[in-house]
Amino acid sequence: MQEAGIGVGIHYPVPVHLQKAYAGLGYVAGDFPVTEWLASRFLSLPIYPELRPEQVAEVVDQLKDMQLVAAA
Repeated sequence: MQEAGIGVGIHYPVPVHLQKAYAGLGYVAGDFPVTEWLASRFLSLPIYPELRPEQVAEVVDQLKDMQLVAAA
């Protein structure tokens, strides 16, 4: 995505149950395996009101090239 000039990010790489603020709940790695798996794979895509339709199409095309979304 970076090579195509599309900014992406990972906003929540650490699941909530493993964050320091929630340590008092006593959860440890492995308690929520699906959540942990998903947290390692979520990708934040560009989204804002000024995003033009052709920019949305470019993001989708890049994702398809990366095989991250199914072809329509």
